[in-house]
Amino acid sequence: MKFEAEAKAATETAGQRPGGAVSPATQPDVAGGHDSPEGRTRQAVVRLLMESGSITAGEIGARLGLSAAGVRRHLDALIEMGDAEAHAPASWQQVGRGRPAKRFQLTAAGRGKLGHRYDDLAVAAMRQLREIGGEDAVVAFARQRIDGILSEVAAVAAGADSDSDEDLEATAERIAAALTEAGYAASTARVDGGVPGVQILQHHCPVANVAKEFPELCRAERQAMAEVLGTHVQRLATIADGGYVCTTHVPLINKTTKTGKSSKRR
Repeated sequence: MKFEAEAKAATETAGQRPGGAVSPATQPDVAGGHDSPEGRTRQAVVRLLMESGSITAGEIGARLGLSAAGVRRHLDALIEMGDAEAHAPASWQQVGRGRPAKRFQLTAAGRGKLGHRYDDLAVAAMRQLREIGGEDAVVAFARQRIDGILSEVAAVAAGADSDSDEDLEATAERIAAALTEAGYAASTARVDGGVPGVQILQHHCPVANVAKEFPELCRAERQAMAEVLGTHVQRLATIADGGYVCTTHVPLINKTTKTGKSSKRR
């Protein structure tokens, strides 16, 4: 179908420029447009903010080999431009004693400068697809897209011995790797408080502006992840809905005890 093909091509290239995906390390807009050592360092800070979702100034300095004053200079400039912001850490992010360190992350405006060059075309193609094929066509396209991204990720096998924490965590990491390859800058994080689980974190979404009008893209991602993992998953936040990170919580089936053994949770 002609318009379905157009929608697929447009949506798959949303957030890209001709010749390949937009790399934050080569984006002049966020870092002031100067191809200089200062500008390249600013771009490296932006890339780290994008990939980490939320990070402290100390972690930025350690990762990039910058002094505290250098990190502060770049962060202050990004905050002044409205591209980054500071916030207090969540309780689970606090490490050690003392006053909690502020965490920094990109704003929606900062992420927008990373490139959404084909959003208008993608949205127009998706609208045309919906007009011609109805809601079912949009849902089918959204599912086909994420299935293609996760096609190389082996699903967790069925069976009592195959749904261990290790299987789920390993599969979640493979999902994150596949999403990263598709431009989502994804990672995983273990969460032990509340409902123990592992979270799949997508720090960037190349189709965020399209997904604002077509949430079918986000719903298809959640459904596909659940099927690959072989368990229910919960979407806690999405960039399309104003979140800083797309967060998918995967509850663990077993609880690991202090002795390192696992017991089935009742």
